[in-house]
Amino acid sequence: MDNTHYISSDILTLDNLREIIVHQKKLELSEEAKVNIQKCRDYLDNKMTSHNEPIYGINTGFGSLYNIKISNENLSQLQENLVKSHACGTGEEVPQDIVKIMLLLKIQSLSYGNSGVQLLTVERLVDFYNNDILPVIYEQGSLGASGDLAPLAHLSLPLLGEGEVYFEGKKFHSKEILEKFNWQPIVMQSKEGLALLNGTQFMSAYGTYVLIKACKYSYLADLIGTISLEGFDGRIEPFNELIHYIRPHKGQVVTAKRVSDFLEGSEIITQKKQHVQDPYSFRCIPQVHGASKDAIDYVKKVFKTEINSVTDNPNIFIDTDQIISGGNFHGQPLALALDFIAMALSELGSISERRTYQLISGLRGLPAFLVENPGLNSGFMIPQYTAASIASQNKQLSTPASVDSIVSSNGQEDHVSMGANAATKALRVIDNLERILAIELMNASQAVHFREPLQSSEFIEAFLKAYREDVPLVKEDRILHYDIENTIAFLRSFQIEEELFN
Repeated sequence: MDNTHYISSDILTLDNLREIIVHQKKLELSEEAKVNIQKCRDYLDNKMTSHNEPIYGINTGFGSLYNIKISNENLSQLQENLVKSHACGTGEEVPQDIVKIMLLLKIQSLSYGNSGVQLLTVERLVDFYNNDILPVIYEQGSLGASGDLAPLAHLSLPLLGEGEVYFEGKKFHSKEILEKFNWQPIVMQSKEGLALLNGTQFMSAYGTYVLIKACKYSYLADLIGTISLEGFDGRIEPFNELIHYIRPHKGQVVTAKRVSDFLEGSEIITQKKQHVQDPYSFRCIPQVHGASKDAIDYVKKVFKTEINSVTDNPNIFIDTDQIISGGNFHGQPLALALDFIAMALSELGSISERRTYQLISGLRGLPAFLVENPGLNSGFMIPQYTAASIASQNKQLSTPASVDSIVSSNGQEDHVSMGANAATKALRVIDNLERILAIELMNASQAVHFREPLQSSEFIEAFLKAYREDVPLVKEDRILHYDIENTIAFLRSFQIEEELFN
């Protein structure tokens, strides 16, 4: 199998991206991409020799300094100064998995031939990606408009032999790595620094990373919720397709069918029930989980468009002989989508915690806190506290970033998206959801044990058997921190069908 992904004008999907990451594919510029990049660079070089008028960002200052014309002999220094001056990120380091996606998406955006960069510059970014040379980037510093300026400056510094990178698990000054590979620092040409720094690749990398996890954990929320339903001796009627066909939101219909499929052949679900109705956290799984699925689908569409777009400024159009300054770097579409997915994921955690609470409450024949000898043993009392704490934090993190804007650049950049803050929050929300669902699985699997000798479906029993190899049944009190961590590791290792990412 060819383990190479060719950068081209072909549509890059979320599934393509996941495949590139999972299979650790190498990148290579297609001939089409090379021609597009070179043609645009040649056009710009010719334009600079024949055009004396100021063109924003090419022979002028930046931001509110747009009216200051720069002489041709200083254009390279202008671009280098831009990269250095904008590298003022701070805070926690961006996870290396996300930095790698940033590299890929920046390469993709520059490959369309509307940015005016040197082919050598894009090829060096490809070299960084293929050799796992990952620039050190910081979470804080981007307003999500004018592009992700500070994070992308840190991404670009190693091209100049500046800044730091990770290589083979260690942090190096980038100059050491350039020497190791016998590479010369890139000499920036007109517009190049701006093309590298303008763009939405910080927000886009976070967003696509969160989306890939969200697709998986949306599925796992359905599965773990179904196991909780079995543990709680819940009813099947709320998942009847007739209910959902008269309110046919796509996510609702999909969720109800999935839960019904999970339960096929279960002895527990078909036994006679003593109660006529379940609490909302069980009965309304299709409606709540389904609404989050529909939100995820919307966010997928936004990011699919974004990762196949040119987001720097100004944009170069060779066919019409135009260089046009606009605002494709503005992160508003992403900011709104990232806030939306954070809320959708937070709700999956919120309803999960409620199911956990019901399971430990001593209802429906289950022992209090799901353990023998409650009193002597506290059992699963405190993991619910942990889930409640995390669910509450997710609610706080779901306060939208996109409704804020602070004027910058002396009033020239007077409305910004704050999409970068939305992006880093969304990552924390999905990581928190993972922990909440892990705690629910601990409780749900324990509750199902108390339904023996009745069996759940073949699929659920096989899933729980695999889980029990990592996390044994709790018979007496033990340190449950380790169980939570082992459950998280189990969920991370669990593979789901590829079509869920489409």
